[in-house]
Amino acid sequence: MSKTIAPRAPKGFRDFLPETMLRRGYALDSIKSIFHRFGFEPIDTPVLELQETLFGKYGEDAEQLIFTAQHGRSKREPLAMRYDLTVPLARVVGQYESQLNLPFKRYHIAPVFRGERPQRGRYREFWQCDADTVGVASMSADAEIVIMMHEILRRLGFPQFVIKINHRRLLTAIGEFSGVPSGQLPDLYRSVDKFDKIGADGVKRELIERGIDGEAVSRMMGVLQATEPGGDSLEAIKETIAGGDNGLDELRELADLLADAAIPPERYEFDLTMVRGLGYYTGPIFETVISQPNLGSISGGGRYDNLIGMFRRQSLPTTGTSFGIERIIDLMDELDLYPPHLGGTLVQALVTVFNEETRRASVRIGGQLREAGINTEVYLGSRKLGRQLAYADKRGIPVVAIAGPDEIEAGVVKLRRLRDGCEATVETCQLAVAVADLLADN
Repeated sequence: MSKTIAPRAPKGFRDFLPETMLRRGYALDSIKSIFHRFGFEPIDTPVLELQETLFGKYGEDAEQLIFTAQHGRSKREPLAMRYDLTVPLARVVGQYESQLNLPFKRYHIAPVFRGERPQRGRYREFWQCDADTVGVASMSADAEIVIMMHEILRRLGFPQFVIKINHRRLLTAIGEFSGVPSGQLPDLYRSVDKFDKIGADGVKRELIERGIDGEAVSRMMGVLQATEPGGDSLEAIKETIAGGDNGLDELRELADLLADAAIPPERYEFDLTMVRGLGYYTGPIFETVISQPNLGSISGGGRYDNLIGMFRRQSLPTTGTSFGIERIIDLMDELDLYPPHLGGTLVQALVTVFNEETRRASVRIGGQLREAGINTEVYLGSRKLGRQLAYADKRGIPVVAIAGPDEIEAGVVKLRRLRDGCEATVETCQLAVAVADLLADN
């Protein structure tokens, strides 16, 4: 006999048992319902993409995390596992543009893969929930994305969150004003993106180590820190970064649209140090953080008007957002944000079986409850009634239907709600209504 294999999943990959899947399903369904409410429709794409589709889109640091996939005959067609859902969207628009109507509003909920160092809130396989609008250049599309982000976080029940907003052209303008050579602007983005992790001194030190002139770094840090927390970042740098297409006007317009939508001012802020490290962003960028507990950002996105142009003759303006469901789930677990009725099972009623002679009657009762839309399990084993009740209690099944020989002969069923021991004996024709009443009061 061969050696027993120790059962384990690869590092950074996880299994999900039923109770966890129910919680994940609640979060995903909540997000999906808001996507639907805002008029976004679903697509799906393969887990594997051509390497040429993915590489050259994300930036140097990110592309080191892409899993490549090579096997046998596929060596002639180098493949990689999708890093996000944004580049696949750009490929889909380029490939199927004749079948799409603009504006094209799509959402995509699926796993993505990154060669991260596994840690809390960061995994190698995780699910993203993306929604993007293709074909709209105006800030109305960006404002709708931020409004939808706010609505999703409200729906999930987060008590404290802030949507941070910045603009990639504004970051470029700050770099140019400070005297950072254009060839070193990517270094600027990479370092400033770590502002919340290593602080102002750490960013300054890293920029100098990257070869950017110390005087330019000092000027840039002065602009980035030109406002106190809670202050008006846009107003504080308006005179400093004057002239040119620096994104300030678009951010002002975005602020006006959010005010028109009655988004509370405390729910968003313009943060000049928020970068979004991916290389394809071209305009407003967004990121949501939860202050307590702090697991980093749980959603992010922005405008990327040039990416689709890599897959067709002419690009299309595009903006969107992505929710990282893994961090959302971790936070919802910690904050206990699930509704009280969400238990460890989908089963609403268990029909007991006294013996093999009564099993056919129990099966009929189960069918009657299912026909009425009640999720019902008929006990499959041959244990005593007490063990069946214990099984239902351990599973979290709220109602048990008991049909012994005496009940079957009398044409009745005894119902018991396990939470409080409430019992009722009802005729079989009233069974579904009685179970529904017990569930409603559960």
